[in-house]
Amino acid sequence: MNVTTPAAAKSLLIVDDDSGLLRQLRWAFSEHKVQAAANRHEAIALLRGHPVPVAILDLGLPPDPDGASEGLATLSEIRELAPATKVIIATGNETREHALRAIALGAYDFYQKPIDIEVLRMIVGRAEQMFDLEAENRRLTDAATGSPVDGIIATSPEMLRVLRNIEKLSPTDVAVLLLGESGTGKELLAHAIHKLSPRANGPFVPINCAAIPETLLESELFGHEKGAFTGALRQNIGRIEGAHQGTLFLDEIGDVPLPMQVKLLRFLQDQIVERIGGRRPVQVDVRIVCATNQDLDRMMAEGRFREDLYYRLNEVTVRVPALRDRPADAIVLASFFFAALRRGIWSHRARPGWFRTRCDQGLFVARQCARAREQGKARRGDDRGATGLRCGPRPRGWRGRRQIARYSRRPRARRARGHPAGVDPGRREPVESGQIARDQPAHTLRFDAAAPARRRRVNAGQGRRD
Repeated sequence: MNVTTPAAAKSLLIVDDDSGLLRQLRWAFSEHKVQAAANRHEAIALLRGHPVPVAILDLGLPPDPDGASEGLATLSEIRELAPATKVIIATGNETREHALRAIALGAYDFYQKPIDIEVLRMIVGRAEQMFDLEAENRRLTDAATGSPVDGIIATSPEMLRVLRNIEKLSPTDVAVLLLGESGTGKELLAHAIHKLSPRANGPFVPINCAAIPETLLESELFGHEKGAFTGALRQNIGRIEGAHQGTLFLDEIGDVPLPMQVKLLRFLQDQIVERIGGRRPVQVDVRIVCATNQDLDRMMAEGRFREDLYYRLNEVTVRVPALRDRPADAIVLASFFFAALRRGIWSHRARPGWFRTRCDQGLFVARQCARAREQGKARRGDDRGATGLRCGPRPRGWRGRRQIARYSRRPRARRARGHPAGVDPGRREPVESGQIARDQPAHTLRFDAAAPARRRRVNAGQGRRD
């Protein structure tokens, strides 16, 4: 005898104001985890808290039990909130046109009252199969085009090539040098190398070489013994020694001073460290991953980075492209963050796909504007791309080129707010408008209304009273 456990039971949402019918449907779908709602607000609240594969919806809901307006409104909200949920409509023989309208709005199927339990069970079972097939299709699609490294969101060919190289390098013990601009995710890639390597159970120790003063960097990396210098009240284990049997991530390696580069080179050759003030060498087993946003070739040519250290660190180089060079990832990242927000406070404000559409349009228009600027074909006042979308917000009351010409013909000197014409608020005697325009630019004529003391001084100098 097969007994369905509650953990394996599928959820089913039933929206109907008839309590007797609800009891009958609970009995008919006893193997499901039935969630019942009597109106639209209860249904939306349940759906936000517990997404369901299938929902059964009666179109005749209060406050319009004899019509279909409330039921159709509930259907629209369910489709916006959970587009994957399959909605089955309940209707009578006299309201068949409402059922067809619901199908046009996105309902999966409908059944007619009075209820035939076997027919309804068949419709619900078919809807659940369709839901599972679509979920599997989405999962396979995401697996085919998504990031091969967990925790990193990328779909562009450039970034996927980087991630596949990371997968190949991770099982080895070679030193990896990550090159890329700030904010491209070099530390995330270093952490991915560690997690995919045989050292995943060991420590991952990151250190930002640019954030530590030069006088403290040696102690931070190699450690020190008690009493090695003034203030060394206890023994300190360095970051290198703390990364034993793990991975040491040296961020901003290009900012390491030259004296420290010599000591790092010795460590890379023998995997031996000596604490400051200590005489006993400590053998370690550490994998090195470095990152920088600087041009190390130019630094070597200028004598600011040792060439022998560069070749020790540069066993394999991975160049991380900037986000501007992979616009497809910009859309995916924006959609990811928007989806995270949408699950919270924005869940009732935006439809699925709305943000991605706006991202596509915005990136296309930005590329059109940039191309026009580069080619020198951008005209004054013409800020429209090939799609007719505006590249930026226009000021209130905009009238196009005519308004630009009208603004350009206006005199630069305008009357300062709160002062009569021809009075300069920064001077103590009246002057002519033309003199103001000649002596100083128009933007210096703005009066600071938040400085009453200054206003009193100016008015006193002009023989006026506050």
